[in-house]
Amino acid sequence: MTVSILADNRTLDSGRFQTEHGLAALLKTDHWQILMDTGASSAFIENAAQMGVDLSEVDYVFLSHGHADHTGGLTAFLQENSKAKIIVSPAAVSGDFFSSKGGLHSITAKWPLELMEGRTLYIKDTQLLSEGFGIIAGIPQHHPLPQGDRNLLVRIGDEYLPDTFDHEIALYMDGFLFTGCAHNGLENILEACPWPVSAVLGGFHLLDSRGEDLYESDDDLLALAGRLAGKYPETSFHTSHCTGDKVFQTLESVMGSQLQHFSCGNRLEF
Repeated sequence: MTVSILADNRTLDSGRFQTEHGLAALLKTDHWQILMDTGASSAFIENAAQMGVDLSEVDYVFLSHGHADHTGGLTAFLQENSKAKIIVSPAAVSGDFFSSKGGLHSITAKWPLELMEGRTLYIKDTQLLSEGFGIIAGIPQHHPLPQGDRNLLVRIGDEYLPDTFDHEIALYMDGFLFTGCAHNGLENILEACPWPVSAVLGGFHLLDSRGEDLYESDDDLLALAGRLAGKYPETSFHTSHCTGDKVFQTLESVMGSQLQHFSCGNRLEF
């Protein structure tokens, strides 16, 4: 199983790859090619070409939630690929999402509904799509959510309410788990997954504090790292996008090589 990182905030080769605040990755197995999120724009398509990835061969496009930094390239992808089925929560497509960080602004995806017609699988509940290939939905929130979630809202009528992240889903493939942004929290997503997990990849939505913005404390992060390492000692964790550099270093101080960093242009084997 191979994962190619097509869009991310970071890259090791800025001469070849475009970066953006977004995430897109291609999962390739012996049976499937699955595009996991589509970044904030069509930049991932050019990055894919740089990596020799043929997006016309993708069988599924999985969209983890309704925020534009994970869905912005969907229209461009569907114009290039006429066969891929779309996997998404109906709450992601119907939601009206906002961030209050830096002033209230929309982060809602622009959905190409005409292009999606007849090729979309709307997922409400955890289920297997085929052997070893599952979607986790309706994630219970038994453990703390990322502190950065406090800035994220959903508009219902004239009200801006805290986002419940009922629109977030996760993808499972033969031991591999893709979290998107993990707005529901890593521990909650892992607990909701009914299948054994050997590797986790995605953003963890654990943000570096800046100025008066207060996110997870070092003590909180060290405790989280200890719980992950203790409960999932055989699982590897791979992150970038919405995981801060300082956060990564703090988690790594406990998790060591169990925690790995990825960036645009990486090709990872699982």
